[in-house]
Amino acid sequence: MKKYFQIILLTAGIYACGSKEKKEPVTSNQNNALNAVILTNAQLKNTGIVLGKIQSKNMASILRVSGIIDVPPQNMVSVSVPLGGFLKYTKLLPGMHITKGEAIATMEDQQYIQLQQDYLTAAANLKFAELEYQRQKDLNTSKASSDKSLEQAEAAYLTLKISTKSYSEKLKLIGINPATLNEKNLSRTVEIHSPIDGYVSHVNVNIGKFVNPSDVLFELVNPDDIHLNLTVYEKDLNKLFINQPLVAYNNHQPDVKYPCEIILIGKDLSPERSVEVHCHFEKYDKTLIPGMYMNADIEVNINRANVVPDESIVRFENKHYIFKAKNKNTFEMIEVKTGNNENGLTEIEIDEAHKNSDIVVQGAYNLLMQLKNSDEEE
Repeated sequence: MKKYFQIILLTAGIYACGSKEKKEPVTSNQNNALNAVILTNAQLKNTGIVLGKIQSKNMASILRVSGIIDVPPQNMVSVSVPLGGFLKYTKLLPGMHITKGEAIATMEDQQYIQLQQDYLTAAANLKFAELEYQRQKDLNTSKASSDKSLEQAEAAYLTLKISTKSYSEKLKLIGINPATLNEKNLSRTVEIHSPIDGYVSHVNVNIGKFVNPSDVLFELVNPDDIHLNLTVYEKDLNKLFINQPLVAYNNHQPDVKYPCEIILIGKDLSPERSVEVHCHFEKYDKTLIPGMYMNADIEVNINRANVVPDESIVRFENKHYIFKAKNKNTFEMIEVKTGNNENGLTEIEIDEAHKNSDIVVQGAYNLLMQLKNSDEEE
């Protein structure tokens, strides 16, 4: 019986030892470290991992500023009527396109009739005064008339000549050609013509309203020389130069870029320590209107930098990481600092020891999800 009991104890001991030596199977999702993930061959295939190298490229430092669409004073026209009058007709609306010389309004007033009458009367009297002056000159030559009569005739002639010229210029001012004016074509209306090709920005009057000579009826804009007026702070002025290229965009369509170049850098600092920088668009877009808010990216420096595709970088707990391939199935997550972004590449700062390593250029986000899931399982 004692011998039988010893055999049972020996068997139990052997079984216990065998149980201690047996290990837990390592799953493909279990980490060897907090920042590493191990994949099986099947998982590696499903995650779409593509490896690549950290590249060294020239990257431009970007200065980001803002501003508005502006038009230089010489390309903005305020239309008024020098003699005033009542607006009889106009078809203008804000945003309407106009061509140079096009009739944009019709004005009406009795003073237009009076001015034409005064001109024609002065012109008729001028002809008589000129004939009388010539007659008195001839008579005075033969001493058939006194010098006083000649002087009076000359004064009358010159006075009418001045009056006629004055009325003529006033007629031209309101758009009436005195050379074609006669008693048969007197008119109580005058037409206003557009002085530029462009667009209507403001209409300040309505039909039937009386306007004074100082009133602005319409404001017109010539978009051929539309500008981008940027605000640049004092500390960044030394980075800019004339003909420097840049791209502009607005908040509504940030992917639509408008190439520009700097044409003028202001010389006066504002109270906020900023300067106006004027830029010219390479190609005008009619959707850009004065007063529109714009952003701009200006390349100010070009430096050699380590870059990776944007897809290589993942964000986790407010930090940026890339995945380094330690072997075929193991990937280590390494923290990096990001810099400028250009053409799908992002500048990174990374330890020298990792610069020549294979990194994940596609599928990094899938690895991050795998790593987070592994942490949750543990």
